[in-house]
Amino acid sequence: PERLKLISLGSFETDMPKLSECDWIIEAVVEQLDVKNDLMAKVEQYLGAETIISSNTSGIPIVSIAEGRSDQFRRNWLGTHFFNPPRYLHLMEVIPTKDTDQKIVEKIKKFAENNLGKGVVVAKDTPGFIGNRIGIFGVMRALELLAKGNFTIEEIDAITGTAIGRAKSATFRTMDIAGIDILANVSGDLARRLENNEERAWFALPDLIVRLIELGAIGEKAGHGFYKKEKTPSGSRILTLDQKTLDYRERQEPILQELDEVASVFDVGERVKTLFTGKNRVGQFLRSTLGSTLLYAAKVTPFIANSVDDVDRAMRWGYGWDLGPFELWDAIGVETVLEACEVTDVPPLVRDLSARKLDGTSAVSKRFRSGYVPPAGQDLQILRIAKEQKSVVSHNDEASLIDLGDGILAVEFHSKMNAIGASAIKMLQLAVSEAEQNFDGIVIGNDGKNFSAGANLMMILLNAKEENWGELDIMIRRFQSSVIGLRRCSVPVVVAPAGLTLGGGCEICLHGDEVQAAAETYMGQVEVGVGLLPAGGGTKELLIRTTDSMPITSDPLPYVRHVFELIGFGKVSTSAPNAKRLGFLRDIDGYTMNKERLLADAKDRALRMVKKGYQPSQPRYDIMVGGDGIRVALDLGVHLAWRAGYISEHDVLIGKKISHILSGGALPHAIKVSENHLLDLEREGFLSLCGEPKTRERISHTLKTGKTLRN
Repeated sequence: PERLKLISLGSFETDMPKLSECDWIIEAVVEQLDVKNDLMAKVEQYLGAETIISSNTSGIPIVSIAEGRSDQFRRNWLGTHFFNPPRYLHLMEVIPTKDTDQKIVEKIKKFAENNLGKGVVVAKDTPGFIGNRIGIFGVMRALELLAKGNFTIEEIDAITGTAIGRAKSATFRTMDIAGIDILANVSGDLARRLENNEERAWFALPDLIVRLIELGAIGEKAGHGFYKKEKTPSGSRILTLDQKTLDYRERQEPILQELDEVASVFDVGERVKTLFTGKNRVGQFLRSTLGSTLLYAAKVTPFIANSVDDVDRAMRWGYGWDLGPFELWDAIGVETVLEACEVTDVPPLVRDLSARKLDGTSAVSKRFRSGYVPPAGQDLQILRIAKEQKSVVSHNDEASLIDLGDGILAVEFHSKMNAIGASAIKMLQLAVSEAEQNFDGIVIGNDGKNFSAGANLMMILLNAKEENWGELDIMIRRFQSSVIGLRRCSVPVVVAPAGLTLGGGCEICLHGDEVQAAAETYMGQVEVGVGLLPAGGGTKELLIRTTDSMPITSDPLPYVRHVFELIGFGKVSTSAPNAKRLGFLRDIDGYTMNKERLLADAKDRALRMVKKGYQPSQPRYDIMVGGDGIRVALDLGVHLAWRAGYISEHDVLIGKKISHILSGGALPHAIKVSENHLLDLEREGFLSLCGEPKTRERISHTLKTGKTLRN
């Protein structure tokens, strides 16, 4: 909220002189060349000698927009194509012209990467640049198969979503979100500007898209596109377009057994290869669409990009692909792609690189990227690079220990959603003993979308159903011991969360010496949603932080109530700065705008702590708790919420157990207690809730649906 004062509005009629105060001006007006040309003529009158000016066009040639402008203007002029929405899509294509000063390019790259957190790819000034050139080509191939009538909209979305490492919104849902009219503009621009007639035909708008635009069915912003949400007396339902009649019909659940068969395959590359080579309808679809896209990417890359790595990054960062085109070439196999697609005219790039001998140096993209070396000083993806250099110290099914160099050991989670189970806990404990003997510091983080979604709920549910209370008690004790072990470790521990950092993942962050978070970090103790409470030291640690920061003469109730609300309402931060405001992060903790640099920044933080002369913290025996006075006040709030109908009876039970812990247990008055005392209370509350049928119902519902149940 405090950043709002940095924003002010202006108009072209009255405020153009303000441009003289700007360091960087971004043009983002309507995608019409004449409009942009006219505006640039007006803007030039107010530019300072050092002012940088760029266009956010998604495909109009950058050089054309600056036609007629001065030499000085053209030296400071380039394209900066942000992918939308820019907060969540990492890619920014930087498109210099032959006149652009290279110092300007480097300045924008540095600012965009470090201050805006963007993933910058330098593209050539060609139609569609990199992302849209390849991405729209793939969309057009899917539309071709839809028009032939062999696949339904639902089937295509099922195939082109998470199954092949793409966004859950897949093809048609994504078009609805982005706007079918936007698709038409970009593809139409490509069809007009490309020189090769055959290539222009590949981007010609299908009749279906033309008809939808005529009807105003341009997607979510119009209320209907390929899908339509309709309100009914019993709620809302999603209808699907019938591409023949252009009416909407009931949604049909796709029956594609081959997708179910690979659902448990964790590795994206292995999943895609299995589906691509399958002798079934999914394989047929992928060979016609994905196969064509891979061949097209190989054909045009020398003309649109400076390297295959830039193409992979553009598609990962801009289109949300888990693997870029050339990583997919390697995952499926070069010869497999060529044979499956019956290719006779092999693109030169594939012909040249397919002869490269595999030396085993790359774990990700062997054929096309085994020779890739990051530019000097570039600190992107240090974890991946360390693994490719075979620096894995230890490994199990849930986590690995990797030597990051310079005396820093990394702990990487890699289970599904990076859930924390027995194997991950074992690796955390091994990390401490290994680091104390052979390393100077520990960094806990990974390159995945999410740091950790929390504890392995399935294991908790199975043990609760079997009433294996002893096993559950051991499980909780081990996790408590592992996070306390991080706090007591003789070397500094820096945690580097990003994305979902929930439950046990949040508790690991709370027990790190310091945290270097990604700007997009969604941190919270959400155990109440599955009928439980934080028992890995989370309740204890939030209470300590709050009471330690409290003025001596203050009433403790408002401070303890804040912790109660964080846990009881399952509050989750909307960003790293928001996590600081909530109290999940401290003032000493930092955050990184560019997630690609997160682990490098965390490593630097650990090294700084080593240099200062790190001393581990000592056990706490002086934690002030309020006893019955605090407990009664918190319980009264729970009762009033129940009376008002805001919470269920089971929520009341959970709330009272949380207030019992936060007040220090059954204590008649305020007193100082130890960390172990609070950890015992956490464990007791957690185990008792595992015995509740309604808790097991909540856990089961979340595992089945991914949503919470308020029973």
